[in-house]
Amino acid sequence: MSSRIALVTGASKGVGRGIAYGMADAGWDVAINYHSDAAGAEETKRIIEGKGRRCLTVSGDVGEKADVEAMFAAVMAEFGQLDCLVNNAGRQTWSSLLDLSEADWDKTIKTNLKGSFLCTQAAARIMKDLERGGSIINIGSGANKQPFLNLVDYCASKGGLDQLTRVSACELGQYGIRVNCVAPGAIEIERTREESDDYAGTWSPLTPMGRIGLPEDIARMVVHLADDAANFVTGQTIYVDGGLWTKTHWPYKAV
Repeated sequence: MSSRIALVTGASKGVGRGIAYGMADAGWDVAINYHSDAAGAEETKRIIEGKGRRCLTVSGDVGEKADVEAMFAAVMAEFGQLDCLVNNAGRQTWSSLLDLSEADWDKTIKTNLKGSFLCTQAAARIMKDLERGGSIINIGSGANKQPFLNLVDYCASKGGLDQLTRVSACELGQYGIRVNCVAPGAIEIERTREESDDYAGTWSPLTPMGRIGLPEDIARMVVHLADDAANFVTGQTIYVDGGLWTKTHWPYKAV
């Protein structure tokens, strides 16, 4: 099989980094986007190249159209093709609805929802022109369907991402472009460890499979959806959560 090219946004750390590693392990060359963590992006690149795959780091704010255009131009200049986009870049604000600032609302919607729209649009235009088809994978959350107190901006953005996935799948299927969403459960990364003194201890008992998730759990599903093995799967949101969002309601109340 000829080399396949994936672009993963927000891949300097956390789930994005894990997805980039998983794609490289599956034989993909990877472009990784970052916004501010250049050192983290370079570390991701070093590991990917150590796996024998090509890697390009591209800085940019996914919520800014000019940055997105420059990012995709850099990917095409380096690789000449694009077979998969993973919209992973995201942010959240911990605040009640009544206290959330307009500025924080705008930042979250800009990154999580507008950024996914801009990147999806840019990737789909390239894939359509290349006539190779392709896969676009949005990284959602339990917040796609589950209301979380004090995360109104995040929930609104992820609920919107769920519908962006479906509409995009319907419009782009005619070009052989599949669009799906992977919605993680409780995943232990740098950011989530800061949410609790014992993140694993909090979430493992609530998860039917008895453990928290890891970035590689998400990466395996992304790799599957990007592969030809899933070439008739589109418009779906797949919860990679160990059963958590089937069982649990906020705040930490199992039903």
